[in-house]
Amino acid sequence: MTITLPDPLNPLKIGTRGSPLALAQAHETRDRLAAAFDLPEAAFEIVVIKTTGDDRALIASDTPLKTLGGKGLFTREIEDQLLSGGIDLAVHSMKDMPVAQPAGLTLDCYLPREDTRDAFVALDGSPLADLRQGATVGTSSLRRRSQLLNRRPDLTVVEFRGNVQTRLTKLGDNLAEATFLAMAGLTRLGMLGDVPHTPIAPEDMLPAVAQGAIGIERRSHDARAIHMLEALHDTATGQRLGAERAFLAALDGSCQTPIAGLATLDGTTLRLRGEILRTDGSEALADDMTGAIEDGPEIGTEMARKLLAQAGPNFFDWR
Repeated sequence: MTITLPDPLNPLKIGTRGSPLALAQAHETRDRLAAAFDLPEAAFEIVVIKTTGDDRALIASDTPLKTLGGKGLFTREIEDQLLSGGIDLAVHSMKDMPVAQPAGLTLDCYLPREDTRDAFVALDGSPLADLRQGATVGTSSLRRRSQLLNRRPDLTVVEFRGNVQTRLTKLGDNLAEATFLAMAGLTRLGMLGDVPHTPIAPEDMLPAVAQGAIGIERRSHDARAIHMLEALHDTATGQRLGAERAFLAALDGSCQTPIAGLATLDGTTLRLRGEILRTDGSEALADDMTGAIEDGPEIGTEMARKLLAQAGPNFFDWR
């Protein structure tokens, strides 16, 4: 089959949200495709799509995401455009992606994964360990909220959303003394030197499933997209996410459930660490399993089953 590559008169349309980080990820995808196929930048068009989550975040920036509808808030309109042919590819932060894709769409291309760690952000640059008793911390992540309260039940956690500058402004306005960001986001935005932060080791706070990974979604039978994305896919990232997202899927994870997971590779061995928490942080259950890389999805599923058996009914009920 002859594949016709995009050109300036018939550009490949890359769909994305309009946040600075989302645009940086879309530009990285475009640049990698251009380099892989020796195409000019004009052979690609970045299409910004406003999602329901973007609209509601503006209207109700202090409303927890769990009450607004979960991860699909940030993907539905983009996937609708992909299905209708309005765009050719969709670029996503994988930690925001539901584990199942709509019929007709496939998500099997991942760029090389960035730093998976969380970043603790305080205006004076102090680490989490130095946070005073009774301090207020802002975060929109139920996982981070639950992990923080599990380790520091003395703290007060408030809803905190927005881009990097918005969150720094809120800290400057004393709405909280500290917050969290993803190291991957700071790296991709080129802001590591601009934001006072301390990386948090996974041993101290396990990250979100798929944190630091970019995924590119396509129509399932689009031959051109299949051909082009094969040149971009990072096998190691795919293997790691295969285990992590199987873990999430078996737990029925969403924005309404505090779940953390991280897979790492060492030669032919995959190690998966997973954690589930009660929403108020009063209890955390964790596991650590290793096995062959090709068994990653089965390891993720088995770990989820073990943790659910330990947790019993109603473990994730809101408290």
